[in-house]
Amino acid sequence: MERSALQTAAAIRAGETTALAECDAAIARIEARDGAINAVVVRDFARARDAARALDAQGPDDRPLLGVPMTVKESFDVAGLVTSWGVGVHRDNIVDRDAVAVTRLKAAGAVILGKTNVPVRLSDWQADNPIYGRTNHPLDPTLTPGGSSGGAAAALASGMVPLELGSDIGGSIRVPAAFCGVWGHKPTYGALSDIGHRVPGTDGASAALGVIGPLARNPEDLAVALDILADLPLPRARVDVARPRILVLTAHPSARVDASIVSAIEHVGEALGRSGATVSHTPPTIDLAAQHADYMRMLGIAMTRGGPARDGKVATLSQWFDLLDSQARMQRAWDALFEQFDAVIAPASGVNAFAHIAERNVAQRTLSIDGEDTPFGVQFAWAGLATFTNLPATSVPVGIDPRGLPIGVQVIANRYRDQDAIAVAALAHRLSRS
Repeated sequence: MERSALQTAAAIRAGETTALAECDAAIARIEARDGAINAVVVRDFARARDAARALDAQGPDDRPLLGVPMTVKESFDVAGLVTSWGVGVHRDNIVDRDAVAVTRLKAAGAVILGKTNVPVRLSDWQADNPIYGRTNHPLDPTLTPGGSSGGAAAALASGMVPLELGSDIGGSIRVPAAFCGVWGHKPTYGALSDIGHRVPGTDGASAALGVIGPLARNPEDLAVALDILADLPLPRARVDVARPRILVLTAHPSARVDASIVSAIEHVGEALGRSGATVSHTPPTIDLAAQHADYMRMLGIAMTRGGPARDGKVATLSQWFDLLDSQARMQRAWDALFEQFDAVIAPASGVNAFAHIAERNVAQRTLSIDGEDTPFGVQFAWAGLATFTNLPATSVPVGIDPRGLPIGVQVIANRYRDQDAIAVAALAHRLSRS
């Protein structure tokens, strides 16, 4: 198994390897493994080798990602590379400045090898666009790795790189992480700068609901990357992992869940209970159906920048303020819930990795759940649990479905308790093996 990000930096620091050797090894893995997957679609190997050589020339230091080779989602600006968001007219949009997140990763010692694939305008749970084509699941090319950070999760899961940078507004970190069996963290809204993660040709405000965040193959790398990327230091984990208070949520009034995911969550809940946790299966009093409806309204406005909805109507300013009021009330309801619980464990999606879907209109799509076709779009209800309320959520692998594919779930914590979410996710992952 390839080294983790922190293991790589430690080995370079100890003189056991060099930044250039690790860079070359990662490039070799990409060249050997990426053909059928098509995850790393923008490659910057020559400059990566130059950056690695420069790190070696400076000598070892204590930077946490010293010499760690990694890739970032195509939607992040990297000076000298194209940022297209998968949109054909932007295929030649070469930018001249790094995104703030990329700058912070480089300052921490990371070596950027290139960029990973996305759907058009980051608007799908697949990673397919007219510029770079389709990314396939590392374990089965007939399946999607998820999206919109699909290339990121596929690059991690196939062992090409140990660390990635993604973004999430509708599950775009959590879902591909779950589908591919890796870790991903959707931070508290506003905790990380998304400057340099903009639709090409725009330089305006951050999108409502949208965040950026790290993906990794273990919780230690995830937690360190989050610290590196945060605007201000996030609080250390304070949850008592010997006796955490956990709410297990396996049903939603708006979206079905595959039996394999329900079983995996119940198994984790039972293991947590045996380990000393207080585990509740009582549904929250929060109106989750209303939250989902308002989330989808707000998401539609955010994604279209106030353009017409599917019914052709444009939201009024008064309706937007009504949504903000609803969001504030829901945040208070979740605040009250977290007075009783340290974390909520819920599906990241009601399905595991599914077959590539050609239909572009999400409203026309269906997904098979336990042999029955259900609407595709209602599955955003699971992403909206944390997104609408601006909460942090960690996607963590906890099992394998009957097809041999990963099962991932999300661990949701209260605002700014990001490290609690990661700590409980690490506990859930460990206990899922028992």
